Amino acid sequence: MEAKAVAKFVRISPRKARQVIDLVRDKEVGDAVAVLKNTPKKASGMIEKVINSAMANAEHNHDMIVEDLYVAEAYVDEGPTMKRYRPRAMGQASMIRKRTSHITIVLKEKKEG
Repeated sequence: MEAKAVAKFVRISPRKARQVIDLVRDKEVGDAVAVLKNTPKKASGMIEKVINSAMANAEHNHDMIVEDLYVAEAYVDEGPTMKRYRPRAMGQASMIRKRTSHITIVLKEKKEG
């Protein structure tokens, strides 16, 4: 049995989000949330929200025990990129890419015994 939560179109680049999500993969949910609370990155708050959502899904939709959960899968996919232009010297323009991410967290129960 597994519980899943996905946050789509999050306004952070996937590369920056992957740095933080690597810290919580294969950890118990309590440890993962503690690590995220003490990580001074913008992505940590976003990932913490997704983990809390997956915990709520596990508890209410699948009748799983929250204390037995661990982060089985955690990955960040690239979302659509918004393209903006910035004026530069001599009438030129350069493109600014505002990247988005899709953050996915899958929680599973620990096997006892």
